Amino acid sequence: MRLLSCLVLTIALLALAPAAVAATPPIRHVWIVVLENKDYEDSFGPDTEAPFLAHELTKSGQLLQNYYGTSHASLGNYITMVSGMAPNADTQGDCMSGFKDIFPGVVAPDGQVVGQGCVYPAAVKTIANQLEEKGLSWRGYMEDMGNTPGAPRTCRHPKIGDSDDTQSARPTDQYATRHNPFMYFHSVIDNQAGCDANVVPLEQLLTDVKRPETTPNYAFVTPDLCNDGHDAECADGGPGGLQAADAFLRRWVPTILGSPGFSDSGLLIVTWDEANIDPDSSTACCDEQTGPNTPAPGILGPGGGRTGTVLISPFIQPGSTNATEYNHYGLLRSVEDLFGLGHLGYAGRDGLKPFGDDVYNAKRAAPPPTPGNVCHAARSGKAVAGLRLRGRLLTFRGRRKARIRITVHFGKGRHGKVLKRPNRVAACRTYRVRVPKGTRRVSVTGAGRTQRAHLKPSGEHYPES
Repeated sequence: MRLLSCLVLTIALLALAPAAVAATPPIRHVWIVVLENKDYEDSFGPDTEAPFLAHELTKSGQLLQNYYGTSHASLGNYITMVSGMAPNADTQGDCMSGFKDIFPGVVAPDGQVVGQGCVYPAAVKTIANQLEEKGLSWRGYMEDMGNTPGAPRTCRHPKIGDSDDTQSARPTDQYATRHNPFMYFHSVIDNQAGCDANVVPLEQLLTDVKRPETTPNYAFVTPDLCNDGHDAECADGGPGGLQAADAFLRRWVPTILGSPGFSDSGLLIVTWDEANIDPDSSTACCDEQTGPNTPAPGILGPGGGRTGTVLISPFIQPGSTNATEYNHYGLLRSVEDLFGLGHLGYAGRDGLKPFGDDVYNAKRAAPPPTPGNVCHAARSGKAVAGLRLRGRLLTFRGRRKARIRITVHFGKGRHGKVLKRPNRVAACRTYRVRVPKGTRRVSVTGAGRTQRAHLKPSGEHYPES
């Protein structure tokens, strides 16, 4: 048994080996909001019941027109998004037969875990583990978690071997374990203190986003069974479906986009776990691999169907569309690339395309997309925020109207150089400045303060000082 455990750990670590990473913008905070079970036409077609999503949010960012789920039913998609694991028969069935360990749980050379069951062995990592190992922060925000008296408010999941009492919504508690993917990994739930600190009720998001330093680098947001659009009629008697999902987005998206962490190089992703379950909505893209445990990830086909996805960021041109094909494996790879992480499971497959210039297509000095005009000019303090230097690209956001002076500093024996432009900034606008070759440090002076960004030898950036 000890030899088998060592083998599982060794192969899993090999699966984490870093791969070549495409150039990415200096995004430091990512929010992923996951909705439920809608075809592309349901959400973005002419008869959509989600006007805020289909019209307002797409005007604020980019619509990925050919984004696909990777399996049916729900759980396999959530697991893929955080670990790159393909589904097995139990996760395809949302683990309704019980919360049990995957057996035999051996990790194959391609990073996939062989076996049936629900909870992955401790050697199998998620993006949460990757972020922790790099000293970065993460949180899963779960709506309605802990509303039932006696149920945990944090890190809520059944005991191993027990049935899952959250498979159906309750009038006062519509939390679903199967929509909380971190609960299916011993690498997360076996660290009780860490799990309690990081898998929390949704309401904590309101406090966390008030300051960049308390905003996690990675946030996974799961609405309850009513507000994610899963249930047509909600257990509390309210309307469900896309109307409820649209109301949820209208309530929470401005909070995220108006936060300092978003203005300081953020990315919001609104996606779906899967399309509807039928033969026409079980399609796949991106040369999706089946995996070792099931002949058809989509039950009735090869994948989870076309859903679409909306991306919003200061680095994305508002109102743009993108016909490139992406899926949950590509999404995981793209987020891993933003934080300089290795690639988990099928996110590391050769030839899988991550987000590139087709997604990060914003023009220079484009204002951050903020529905409801939630970005406001600062009245005092620093002239700029989010100062970052990566390679030869300097990025920052204006906090208020001010004159500035940008000075670039080189290695020993070379004097600094003052750049001519930009010499003024406006509030709520993001600026990208290409600095001279050999720049090691940049100083931005404005509003009586000097702020600095330093370049690491690897080309990554230090936080501003």
